[in-house]
Amino acid sequence: MRTLRTTLRGAAVAAVTASLAAGAAVAALPATAAPSATDEGRAMVKASVVKQKATSEARDQKAKPKVKPKVKKPKKAAADPDFGPNVTFIDPTWSTDRINTFLDSVNDEAEMSLGRHQVFFEPGTYGSAAGQNDPATATDIVNQTVGYYESISGLGAQPGDVLINGALHVEPVVGCPERPWECAAPGSLNHFWRSMSNMAINPIQRPVGEDAARPFPAGVTEPHQMRWAVSQAAPMRRMDIQGSLTVFGRYGEFASGGYLANSRVAGTIATGSQQQWFTRNSEVGTWDGGVWNMVFSGVQGAPATDFGQDLAEGAKGVKTTVDNTPISREAPFVYRADNGELAVFVPNARTDSNGTDWSTSAESGTSIGMSDFYVAREDVDSAASINAALADGKNLLLTPGVYELDAALRVDRADTVVLGLGYASLTPTAGNSVLEIGDVAGVKIAGITADANVPESATLIKVGPEGANVSDPANPTTLTDVFVRVGGPWEGKAVTSIEVNSDHTLLDHIWAWRADHGHGVSWDGNTGAHGVIVNGDDVTATGLFVEHYQENQTIWNGENGRTIFYQSEIPYDPPSQSAFMDGDRLGYASYRVADDVTNHEATGLGVYSFFNQEQDIRVESGIQTPNRPGVRFQSMTSVFLNGSGGINHVINDTGGPAVGSFAAPQVISYP
Repeated sequence: MRTLRTTLRGAAVAAVTASLAAGAAVAALPATAAPSATDEGRAMVKASVVKQKATSEARDQKAKPKVKPKVKKPKKAAADPDFGPNVTFIDPTWSTDRINTFLDSVNDEAEMSLGRHQVFFEPGTYGSAAGQNDPATATDIVNQTVGYYESISGLGAQPGDVLINGALHVEPVVGCPERPWECAAPGSLNHFWRSMSNMAINPIQRPVGEDAARPFPAGVTEPHQMRWAVSQAAPMRRMDIQGSLTVFGRYGEFASGGYLANSRVAGTIATGSQQQWFTRNSEVGTWDGGVWNMVFSGVQGAPATDFGQDLAEGAKGVKTTVDNTPISREAPFVYRADNGELAVFVPNARTDSNGTDWSTSAESGTSIGMSDFYVAREDVDSAASINAALADGKNLLLTPGVYELDAALRVDRADTVVLGLGYASLTPTAGNSVLEIGDVAGVKIAGITADANVPESATLIKVGPEGANVSDPANPTTLTDVFVRVGGPWEGKAVTSIEVNSDHTLLDHIWAWRADHGHGVSWDGNTGAHGVIVNGDDVTATGLFVEHYQENQTIWNGENGRTIFYQSEIPYDPPSQSAFMDGDRLGYASYRVADDVTNHEATGLGVYSFFNQEQDIRVESGIQTPNRPGVRFQSMTSVFLNGSGGINHVINDTGGPAVGSFAAPQVISYP
């Protein structure tokens, strides 16, 4: 998202401290950012060499590398496929010490590491609930942080089949150990690429590792509360939190999340400094807080819409609630079937739904045995071997790793499932796409990351060929937890990250990111014009994050499109206004509905600016759309984060400026 300096004005710090002392939710403070140093990009070379070098460099850069004992991994059941060394199965025979030690051995990947980890908990109860009322004295709990490229999932048919007494938590970066309330940045702004799913947690959290020895540990929470202080690409799905959840740091550190779906939180969700958050088809006890754009769709217990309304002490409401999600499909997941073998459950799509759906009945979806999957491994497979399996009618399970592909993976069979574990990543080596779906319906893609490379790709992920005409409204092709990066781990170039040509496609939690920090990052280095282009009709996006692309970041050409929640940052690095012009229009709108579209609907949009080149660069509006009755927008904001220049209008010529100083103008509806 952004890399921030750790200096804050005294008045801003005092405001955070006072809010914390009063027990109030902490609003995010104006961000101050600095451009990251760029590193020369490179085309990928032989995978084993690259991984060894990147892992060595990442660990050498750590200020205080941890020395950890090797942990013997449990043997898998005889019926289980060989998922390779990056997938671990934990079962109830493991002691809590063994579990915590193992989890500590996989949670320290560097931000741009090539390491990937999938951790499965077999059905059972883990840890003791004896200390739940006083976490400071609790013993025998499963309690560890979750790091980059780490996915933790339960293998039960229901979330409650795996019960964790303890906490699997994410804490902000601690910039000032002696006075952490003075260092809100970077906090959790770069806490990306980690996930948790399909478990019940009885929250009992304690600080761990070096944090436990600090004078003000970050990992302390209230009794019956767990922290998940994350930003983009860090979903929590199919979770049963049997207590409360806080999604920001203990001392009000910045965070820029986030996504929660098909989950139940019995207590309070405290959002504090979270700048935006999207919650879909869930159940919440109480929702507390909000900064700029908090959106709820099909959420039981969601707060009432107050976006743009006057609140106490001059504040404006930032929450928007959609009673029912028009169309949704929950993510496919691996589970242990009644016969003891692993299978993948693929939920059906639902229309006009709300609340959780944890059923694994035949009426709710389809269970597919592992014999119908090709289990791919990065150290074994190529584009050719994977495509041969797909052509043979197999579904695809990508075990954790970075797959170098000299051709796109081709999905040409209706209803094919492609499921990535542990942030399985695909990168092109010949200017190709990494994934192309044919003119078929009902394909499910979930849990993959696409990394652009050099030479440049025209498109990284293509959903349907141009002119696609096969679709099924009741069984939409669905992309779930699909993330794209242009730059970051290395220099990458891609004109368009995701192109959707098939009608009735569902995009559920997408983060397309032209990197603003990392390796190969510069205006002329990691080039990317568009994050998402939608050409198909009747396409729905629920939870769309698209950031830093150099032209219109999202373009909607299809009819009857709908977006619920959109988050975007304008690119930080245009060197001049002349380099960032849409014809004679100042800058590029982030969200662009084509001029000939007659029907479109979007709810809960936030477009933020931070130009860091010390140039007065303007964007005429964050959203650009035809002005006609069938094109409707609700709950929109522009935000000036820092830097220079800014956004003149929220949508078209409507909405106040977010220019030159911190501002967050709102437009309740348009037209």
